[in-house]
Amino acid sequence: MLVISSFASLSVVWLAVILLLTVFELLYNGIVHQFPKSFTSVLSWAFFNDVIFWLKGLIYSFIVFTVLHLISGKLARISYCVFIVFMAVVQVSLTSYFTTALVPLGADLYGYSMTDIKQTVGAAGGVSVVQILEFIVLIGVVVFSLWKLPSRIRVNRFIVLALPLISLVFLFTGATAMTHQGNFKSDFDNNLVINKSDHFWTASYNHFFPGKQELDIYADSYINDYENAGPGKTAAFKYVDPEHYPFLHSDSAADVLTPYFKPGATPPNVVIILVEGLGRAFTNDGAYLGNFTPFIDSLSGKSLYWKNFLSEGGRTFAVLPSVLGSLPFAKNGFLELGDGMPAHLSLLSLLKYNGYHTSFYYGGDAKFDNMATFLNKNAIDELNDGKSFPAGYVKLPAPNGFSWGYNDKELFRHYLVTRDQKANAPQLSVILTVSTHSPFAINEEDKYLQRFEERMTQLGFNDARKNEARNYKLQYASILYLDDALRGFFNQYRKRSDFNNTIFLITGDHRMPEIPMSDKIDRYHVPLIVYSPMLQRTTQIASVSTHFDISPSLLAYLRHNYKIKGPSLVSWMGQGLDTNRNFENIHNYPLLQTKTDMIDFIMGEYHLNGDNLFKLNADLGEDPIKDDDKTNQLKNAFDQFKRKNEQVFTGSHIIPDSIHQHYNPVKK
Repeated sequence: MLVISSFASLSVVWLAVILLLTVFELLYNGIVHQFPKSFTSVLSWAFFNDVIFWLKGLIYSFIVFTVLHLISGKLARISYCVFIVFMAVVQVSLTSYFTTALVPLGADLYGYSMTDIKQTVGAAGGVSVVQILEFIVLIGVVVFSLWKLPSRIRVNRFIVLALPLISLVFLFTGATAMTHQGNFKSDFDNNLVINKSDHFWTASYNHFFPGKQELDIYADSYINDYENAGPGKTAAFKYVDPEHYPFLHSDSAADVLTPYFKPGATPPNVVIILVEGLGRAFTNDGAYLGNFTPFIDSLSGKSLYWKNFLSEGGRTFAVLPSVLGSLPFAKNGFLELGDGMPAHLSLLSLLKYNGYHTSFYYGGDAKFDNMATFLNKNAIDELNDGKSFPAGYVKLPAPNGFSWGYNDKELFRHYLVTRDQKANAPQLSVILTVSTHSPFAINEEDKYLQRFEERMTQLGFNDARKNEARNYKLQYASILYLDDALRGFFNQYRKRSDFNNTIFLITGDHRMPEIPMSDKIDRYHVPLIVYSPMLQRTTQIASVSTHFDISPSLLAYLRHNYKIKGPSLVSWMGQGLDTNRNFENIHNYPLLQTKTDMIDFIMGEYHLNGDNLFKLNADLGEDPIKDDDKTNQLKNAFDQFKRKNEQVFTGSHIIPDSIHQHYNPVKK
């Protein structure tokens, strides 16, 4: 009884520590960001999740404590105290991460190399003195509590006996699944109620010990849901050899762009601008956070503009293979395969085969996320990153001695200086920006902070809305900076002789998560703008498409109008852009939130996030719904994709070697 009593008093302190850290998290995020509209409700559900997390670990702690107590009672108590301090350190660290990124840290930690982690942490400004002091104070409170409180706590003997039993019941009855996922309107509030330690340890366990994905073989009505592209709107892919090439199919992408373009005599230049963090939430007319991109908005009115477009990933790692190759995700994103990337084709390699000169521009280090490896495997002609900038160019500020690289204005200047406007060969250029990345340290910061204040007034924000937006002033200032950089880029490009024969595409790599998101789909909601002097018609398109659809549609257009050649068998994940001006989604696509979290799937007007089903609306917002049949349908379709995707990293090929060798020119 003495063993259990000693364990119980320390466990009560552990629970108190967990609850205390949750109060700190909510208050800290309220000060730094914003307080939830229903603070009491959020706090209550957060406490509920804390208790569930506490009960999950109690039985394991009790077993270890009892074994150690047989050796020495003092050893058992000291070990348990060390464990509690360790868990508190982890919780404070995870809270700090969430406060910066506004998304809980999970197994995505394991998807990055140590070099990538050091660069990310360094560029984000490292750890401030204030954060270190907060950390010391909090851990000091925990240590003091463990020193003073256990001897003063008297737990009822029935509760003492019940605690390990309750934990055991939770473990073997599956009651641990009671964790509240949040059903608040704000995704920020839903993330607040999550116990960050529970999320991290659970995700880590699932990462290292993944459960087997089982397809319900009795769900006959759901078979081939993944292959069928939407509710009768588009023909299914015709896979030719699913066992050896899980995604190889006939190229069936329709040419939907020709009706909008004037015919040209020579193949056009193509410039693809991938903007870091460019979310629809703050871009263009109708943005629910306000339109903080006035130039992009003006450009979209002269373009083909998809307002309900989706990125395929929640971080930058997914954008190059999705946009340029319409490629599957493999285990942790296609780029994570590194030198082991299976042979594949892309917009880069196919246009180079057809005489295009290909180039890539980035202000940072292209080795990050294995981008350089991917580009070189696609025989890129020019890879321009931070190392290629000559003297006289300005980098982003380095608040902690680290910087992501050269700012976007300098990136565009470097592009314009180095690209030959009178080149004999058509050109495909890909530009990846970086200024709108955390820590949002930009050049001319004071100027754009003032511009931010002016923009809020122009948008008619009241005082309350202004004060809320000011919590993210650095983010908004960087967005306005990027918008200005694009304005300057296009003003200069219009003076070039090749401007009239160029097609520009602008999209975000994902939605910036460092401004609170409204719902789960918001993380992927980005604009797509296709702008060109060659356009003879412009329009705003409300139908849903994704990054997967860009390359198939571009190639279909170039093939139809300029005799661009390509294989009849391709491995595109996407079926091509939908140009319906009305809201619809004819696609069935997975979305990769982080390198280790493939939990999102869209099918028609439905979005599956984990076990939760949402219905999309015409503004690409969503509402949770209960529909077991529809949930099972999406789960089975998602499972079918996962099985095909698993083949990519367990030995199957993307395309036959004969096709790859023919269409992927060796880089000279």
